[in-house]
Amino acid sequence: MGTISLQMIDNSVSSLWWKALVKHFIRVGDSLEIRCWKEESAEIQQASLYGDPVEDRNEVSVKGSVSKELLDELLSEEVSDKSIYNKMTKYFTINIENEKCFFCSAHYGTEMYLERVSDEDIIFFESVANQYVDCFSVSIGKE
Repeated sequence: MGTISLQMIDNSVSSLWWKALVKHFIRVGDSLEIRCWKEESAEIQQASLYGDPVEDRNEVSVKGSVSKELLDELLSEEVSDKSIYNKMTKYFTINIENEKCFFCSAHYGTEMYLERVSDEDIIFFESVANQYVDCFSVSIGKE
């Protein structure tokens, strides 16, 4: 078992790496939390299709489970708003938990945190990340 932390440092990299990780680590039925800033009304409305929204101080948290529709959305969407970030997703934070791992996509997908990953999952991650060696700062810890 291990942990993976990734921070995107190249703002021109495509979202193919992010989608590969989503496809590998996320399954229909997984526990889901999507966090959006309160002013992101369109994103909150879309996320609310997948769970129940709860307002926090500065954010709205939508909790539910991963549906086929959400997974299809994450794998097919091309985010057009890249004025501040080279966003991989329109959602500020996506937390997924399943029997395989805890998956966190933060800061619109520009940061990834994976916990409780197997050695095989680390090998898969490295095969994806190695294609973009100058695009990320990566830390991998094995227990």
